[in-house]
Amino acid sequence: MIRDTIKQAQIDAMKGGDKERLAAVRLILARLKDRDIELRTAAQAPDDDAMVVETLQKMAKQRRESITMYMDGNREELAEQERKELAVIESFLPARMSDDETRAAIAGIKADLGASSIKDMGRVMAELKARHASVLDMQGASRLVKEALS
Repeated sequence: MIRDTIKQAQIDAMKGGDKERLAAVRLILARLKDRDIELRTAAQAPDDDAMVVETLQKMAKQRRESITMYMDGNREELAEQERKELAVIESFLPARMSDDETRAAIAGIKADLGASSIKDMGRVMAELKARHASVLDMQGASRLVKEALS
């Protein structure tokens, strides 16, 4: 389980004295605990690994947006801190699909659904997310789906 890997990373960072990595791992664990609390009232709890991956992806997206804002505001030191946190977060995420693999998945879904125009984009994106959400960059996938359906 990914959660166990993250907990072990916390222990390793403590033993190794890596304060920056330890702080980032603690942020991840705190956010996961928040998600656990949110899901206590859910009718059906999602698979733990799927929930962890989704949470990590959201955290990574937030860091990327923060890096862009800090760079625009000439705050390089803050952008660098966000980059370090992003690197730690991404180290726990499964490997991403390449553009070629994503194009192949889109082609398969297009054939399965009979999608032929941009009007079918919502259906293709929904199916793509259902099949490959944990290993897919949805922003990049959106661009590739538009290309495939245009």
